[in-house]
Amino acid sequence: MLTRLSENRIWFPSTELAEEDGLLAFGGDLSAERLLLAYSNGIFPWYSEADPILWYAPRKRFVLFPQKLKISASMIKVLNSGKFKVTYDQDFAQIIQSCATIKRTKQKGTWITAEMMSAYIALHELGHAHSVEVWENNLLVGGLYGVQINQVFCGESMFSRVSNASKAALIYLCQKLDFKMIDCQVYTQHLESMGAEFISSDEYLNVLQSNKKSDF
Repeated sequence: MLTRLSENRIWFPSTELAEEDGLLAFGGDLSAERLLLAYSNGIFPWYSEADPILWYAPRKRFVLFPQKLKISASMIKVLNSGKFKVTYDQDFAQIIQSCATIKRTKQKGTWITAEMMSAYIALHELGHAHSVEVWENNLLVGGLYGVQINQVFCGESMFSRVSNASKAALIYLCQKLDFKMIDCQVYTQHLESMGAEFISSDEYLNVLQSNKKSDF
């Protein structure tokens, strides 16, 4: 049975109780304390404006190990061209706003609600959420954001206004920062082509909870 969470008590049921699609619970709130508890246990919120807050803990996790990153020859040329400037944590608010508003093929609206934007900006201000920005001619053309738990980056969303900008952000995340695993959350062929793969929830939690945070 799906668990209903109260706003007055911050807790989650065992992830073993998640349904086939990973849905574990609903309700609660998006306070920093609850979000950090969720991510620390392999749980994340994902819902639309008309829904209550829905919490997921997938049985199979789609992740990218930085050492397994695949970069095409054409992408190497793009990176070497100096076309993009990539930065870290320079404009988190603009990144999440862009992820929420950019038009995506076969997708109506956005799951990044105003409530979620406020919650993740608060997490960023506390030092737990981070962004990668990709610039071209001083214009923000792509990037991504997510939550850091120990040495795991739980990716939330990415966007691209020009070809290869989001790829450049992901490559930077893998090569320039000290993460042991990138949680991609949702399967895409694009991420699979760059080396992402499915692992079990047990393996995911082992990596998530065994790597302590380091400075970079």
